Amino acid sequence: MALRATGGSSEGPERGEPVTDRAGHVETHGVDHIPDPDRHGRPRSLFTVWAASNMNYLYIVLGGAMVLLGLDIWQSFAVIVAGNLLWAGVGYLAISGPSSGTPSWVVTRAMFGVRGNRFLNVTLGWTVAVAYEAIGLALGALAGFALAEQLGIHANTPVKVAIVLVTAVVTFSISVYGHATIVRCSIWFTWALTACVLVLAYYVLRHTDWGYRTPAATAVHGHGLWALLASGFTIMVGGPLSWSSSADYARYLPAGTSRKAVCWWTAVGGFVPAVLLSGLGVLAGTAVDMTDAQTSLKTVVPGWFYPVFLLVVIFGSITNNVLTAYSGGLALQSGGIPWSRAFTVIFDASIALGLTFYSLFVSDFLDTMNSGLELSVAFLGPGFAIYAVDIFLRRNRYDGVALQDQTPNSRFWYWHGVNPAGAAAMAIGVGAALLCANTSIYTGPVAVALGGADLSAAVGMSLGALVYAGLMLRQRRSG
Repeated sequence: MALRATGGSSEGPERGEPVTDRAGHVETHGVDHIPDPDRHGRPRSLFTVWAASNMNYLYIVLGGAMVLLGLDIWQSFAVIVAGNLLWAGVGYLAISGPSSGTPSWVVTRAMFGVRGNRFLNVTLGWTVAVAYEAIGLALGALAGFALAEQLGIHANTPVKVAIVLVTAVVTFSISVYGHATIVRCSIWFTWALTACVLVLAYYVLRHTDWGYRTPAATAVHGHGLWALLASGFTIMVGGPLSWSSSADYARYLPAGTSRKAVCWWTAVGGFVPAVLLSGLGVLAGTAVDMTDAQTSLKTVVPGWFYPVFLLVVIFGSITNNVLTAYSGGLALQSGGIPWSRAFTVIFDASIALGLTFYSLFVSDFLDTMNSGLELSVAFLGPGFAIYAVDIFLRRNRYDGVALQDQTPNSRFWYWHGVNPAGAAAMAIGVGAALLCANTSIYTGPVAVALGGADLSAAVGMSLGALVYAGLMLRQRRSG
């Protein structure tokens, strides 16, 4: 992977915030190209952007899920580390931000064509983002309901509605203000959440059963164990795969910024908290039943700390949703919606808020959305791999101004607005991944034949990458 700096020091010169992107002011840029005078910041700021987003209670739940699947401590740790190594890929995709000066949703016009990219951004990118926002908002609200009860406030319907609204306003206001505000807030969120998580870790470690063995009734060996490991891996890669939009947060960096630094700080910012929190979930799973982690963890922490733990859950959902909503708004803009970035975020937030209210007060829709997101790996994986291959083939050389051209004269118009190579690679990758998927709502024939092993992530990414590389190289030779 070509990670050599294009010029300057490893960090590059730091510039002050331009008027278009200042903390506490609404960012005026959207999916348009960021000109050189508006470029600012250093790549190390990406660490807290991604660390804050990944200080997420869901990783504790995922770690506990490894134990519930039937894996022991060390098998669970191995799966967690292996799955989260894909954060290196998230870092690699981020290098296209400074190079192009545009969000990931615009860079992918090079892979799928102007029209093909619009279709994917709205039907896949935005839809998945909104579903994640609704789930995150609901989980944060549920922790808020529990916190209210801890404080002696009866969580009746008006109180619950107020909690959901306050959580949503805090979350989406930061997303509306945009990039510079996100970067500034992420510093405070990262260190405040880190301090609370360290206290939680202390109490979990005190109760950890280091001699834990999987109960004989659920223990598996041989082929069954490999199937579990494959399924656990697919669960863990879902986190990094959902962040193929990493260039969104690196696009303001000067064009000469070290690619290696951008990749490193992005990858480490996502990998470290994901692995540590998931590992904490594994260790907690040796002491308590992690089927309902929020309630179970109450038994391993002192009474005074449980409200703090609930605050960690709430703010973790906020920090994760801030980035998700920001990227969701950009996905709508790049999909051809002629609104300002701030307004697309507001619209995005309104849909997510509506889904949250429906899930919490009308029908238990959370399980349905969760089940749907299990299957999203089959769609996200091939797109992620195609993006990485394109960066490699182009040596990360993207003309951000040319990418803005959405007319039939654009070099990225290809055939009727669709890049045949990207469309074919995506279709083949997704089709193969679906054959190998094993989720609560669908199991593919290959997964059935393999005893339930879910290879959708590995197969979808591998085939998508190989087909795209082959077809693009063929296009170049024939052109």
